[in-house]
Amino acid sequence: MLRTVGETTVTAGLVLMLFCAYLLWGTGAYTAGQQLLLQRELAERRAAANAGRVERIELGGAVAMLRIPRLGRGYEYAVVEGVEAAHLKRGPGHYPGSAMPGEVGNFVVSGHRTTYAAPFNRLDELERDDEIVVEAREARYTYRVTSQDIVEPDEIDVVAPVPGKPDIRPIRPYITLSTCHPEYSAAQRLIVYGVLKRTELRKE
Repeated sequence: MLRTVGETTVTAGLVLMLFCAYLLWGTGAYTAGQQLLLQRELAERRAAANAGRVERIELGGAVAMLRIPRLGRGYEYAVVEGVEAAHLKRGPGHYPGSAMPGEVGNFVVSGHRTTYAAPFNRLDELERDDEIVVEAREARYTYRVTSQDIVEPDEIDVVAPVPGKPDIRPIRPYITLSTCHPEYSAAQRLIVYGVLKRTELRKE
């Protein structure tokens, strides 16, 4: 009996290890493939815009490229429209109804901290005045980090047009990045806030 119990325990341990490996690396491979598709879609949107065609962004479509220099030269993710589970498996997701890149209001983006390539895993490393670059089809928008916060999951004021101040009408563009906190938990939310620093229109 002891031998059977031991073998069962070892087997269960191996299955658990394989499952954890899938969560950490297997899901990342899926996201990497989806990111290639989203980046190709962004290139097609830019080409269409250059030809005078402006296409509406549907749920699941590509919104813009997100780059954060503080997190490394290779840090870049295509942002997808939507924050449902299926959307966030593809990459960071833009909250439908919140401002688009560069618009007056709050451009709100949520992303995984652990699985599915963990795009926001190191969000806590951002410091005041760090840059967040959003490459949209019409311009490059550079935001400046203003602060960080940790909130409860039901504190929805962070996605208001003026973050944290739902009763105030916005007069400038903001950005809000959101992810789970602490790592490997969804007990709270880590929030990074920023404001638009500069806009560089595309020449092509």
